[in-house]
Amino acid sequence: MTEVLRYTAFSTDPAGGNSAGVVLDASGLDEAGMLRIAAGLGYSETAFLTAPPEGLGGAEGRAFTVRYFSPKAEVPFCGHATVATAVALAERIGPGELVFATPAGTVPVSVTAADGGLRAVLTSVEPYVEEAGPADLAEALAALDWPESDLDPGIPPRIAYAGARHLVLGAATRARLADLAYDFPRLEALMRRLDLTTVQLVHRTGPALFDVRDPFPVGGVVEDPATGAAAAAFGAYARELGLVPADAVLTLRQGQDMGRPGVLTVELREGDTRVRVGGSAVRIA
Repeated sequence: MTEVLRYTAFSTDPAGGNSAGVVLDASGLDEAGMLRIAAGLGYSETAFLTAPPEGLGGAEGRAFTVRYFSPKAEVPFCGHATVATAVALAERIGPGELVFATPAGTVPVSVTAADGGLRAVLTSVEPYVEEAGPADLAEALAALDWPESDLDPGIPPRIAYAGARHLVLGAATRARLADLAYDFPRLEALMRRLDLTTVQLVHRTGPALFDVRDPFPVGGVVEDPATGAAAAAFGAYARELGLVPADAVLTLRQGQDMGRPGVLTVELREGDTRVRVGGSAVRIA
């Protein structure tokens, strides 16, 4: 029988952060079986581990193939399930370096002991940022029921990628961010057409502090409580648009408006285009 573990990522409290399923041995499962487990759990994503491909690298016993499934479909990359999986592995084989072969590319993860628990930091694949078309932006705002005046001109709309594609929209006020009630099928249709994983709604609270929310209708859930892939994409976006220095550590707070607060740390290093996203994870009893 397949063992399915339950963890929450980007929080030290099982009631906070983003819950993920983790299957450390998925060798006996096909795609339909993985999707069945993910749908049964109902979490935004579940991670499934199998043996690594040849040539992946990493220490013996610390390299794996990872696939991610939402309740509706496979997704190319998931940050919170990666963090949860890394911590689950570290509890069994010890902290240290891990290497994951994901559909989006190779993702190294470092796990360390911190404050009596474990913390994982993933390094993204090569990111990119592209323009959002005016018609697509208008459709997104209509689905969200946001007037254009509610956008923060200092956070211009873009599509950002660091393993998965996300539409970044800046909220001019914290109140705008807190008031989320959108047209689920309309936004889902737009996101499928643009191959988006989430829409990342961002309010800048301080020089390196951001409050974020991530509608996730393509995954079958209204909102993702803590989104590591979107955090990585946002880090690339913030650097490219000059919102932050090339060498910076950003704090993203997510889930407060859902009653599941979580904290994601985004690290940018000058001279390295990749983005590092870190956070804690704990098992759900």
